[in-house]
Amino acid sequence: MGPVTDNLAAPLPDAAAPAVAVVRRLRASGHRALLVGGAVRDLVLGLIPGDFDVATDARPDRIAELFPGSRLVGAAFGVVLVPSDGIMIETATFRREGRYSDGRHPDDVAFTDDPAVDAHRRDFTVNALYLDPDDGAILDTVGGLSDCRARILRTVGEPADRFGEDGLRLLRAARMAAQCGLVPDESVRAGLASCREMIRAVAAERIGQEFTRLLTGPDPVTGLEILRTSGLLEIILPEVAAMHGVPQPPAYHPEGCVWTHTMLLLAAATARPLPLMLAALLHDVGKPSTLTRSDRIRFHGHAKVGARMTREIGARLRLPRDVVAKAADLVAQHLRFIDVQKMKPATLKRFLRQPDFADHLELHRLDCLASHGDLSNHAYCLRMLEELDIEQLAPAPLLSGRDLMAMGYPRGPVLGRILRELETRQLEGALSDRASAESWVRKTFPQQDD
Repeated sequence: MGPVTDNLAAPLPDAAAPAVAVVRRLRASGHRALLVGGAVRDLVLGLIPGDFDVATDARPDRIAELFPGSRLVGAAFGVVLVPSDGIMIETATFRREGRYSDGRHPDDVAFTDDPAVDAHRRDFTVNALYLDPDDGAILDTVGGLSDCRARILRTVGEPADRFGEDGLRLLRAARMAAQCGLVPDESVRAGLASCREMIRAVAAERIGQEFTRLLTGPDPVTGLEILRTSGLLEIILPEVAAMHGVPQPPAYHPEGCVWTHTMLLLAAATARPLPLMLAALLHDVGKPSTLTRSDRIRFHGHAKVGARMTREIGARLRLPRDVVAKAADLVAQHLRFIDVQKMKPATLKRFLRQPDFADHLELHRLDCLASHGDLSNHAYCLRMLEELDIEQLAPAPLLSGRDLMAMGYPRGPVLGRILRELETRQLEGALSDRASAESWVRKTFPQQDD
């Protein structure tokens, strides 16, 4: 198609200023330069833009010359990080690309002075828009403007060609559709399915990074459904794909199968930190392998199995260890809320005082909303947290390990056992001072010479 121009209706946000400064410096030095990519797309769609990037006819060495302190992160591909107002602006030379024989990177790159040529090597039409920050003119040579207005996700050229060049684009399509409220057109859906094996060529950490953006974005359910129906989910997360169609007891889960329950849960989430969202996705991942039918459908031990699977999945996707550990703990404990109103005081207080209890409570709330809707245990926990102050939840120890050794108890596992049981008595309200604690210890754990 020929070039199409339009004008951006709204003024640029303040966040664009560092990138605009780079554009103006390049232009003052005789070069053509424009804002490009996802931020331009978001502005057209009426979304809050992310990072602003710059595209220019200046070659990498010229960019580095004009901007001292620049970093050539991809000089062969014409990509330079330019310092501007305290941040680094990705600035790339207009280029055309050759074949992608490794399924991730072009074999060769040729620089060009023409942004229209540069646009035709990009992934999706909505990402191939160029914006003049001074007059608001948008240059579109691939139909990105009309696709933005129609909320359609299309590739630049044939989907098989774009996905064949870079397998990560398969995941990016699902993530962008969810993030931007775009509907993949039929050719893109067909391309995702026919090219899904290309994802096997992508490094696990890159898959993990893209999947993280999908999971913590504004509409993870849409992205996950695209991955499932295309067959991509079966490749990258077969354990999650296995949840589809797994039945649940109607009395507790009137909403339907494990997949349906999980999607409803994810849709109900408002704040979306990664540990919580990972746990939300995987809290019932142990159900398919633990399904039994007796008096009713049951999933014995699925929380423990799910926690193990969460650790395995997190390691496979190279997710941060602390994130995976928190998510696995959320999965492991998500059924404990069933018993909160029957817990002994010490057990309840230890449960409530956990460092990440807010996330445990939120996962339970979402779990209930996506199933039977009974929030009585959630309300009970909130009430207990209001009634119990920190001294009641985690009182200062009546005795220390040093105190016990001074009383004649040997160093070793016995000290931990005594301290644990002593704290239990304290949390139950049976002990409240040092003298009574010492008396209870001597009586309960008599020494041989007593």
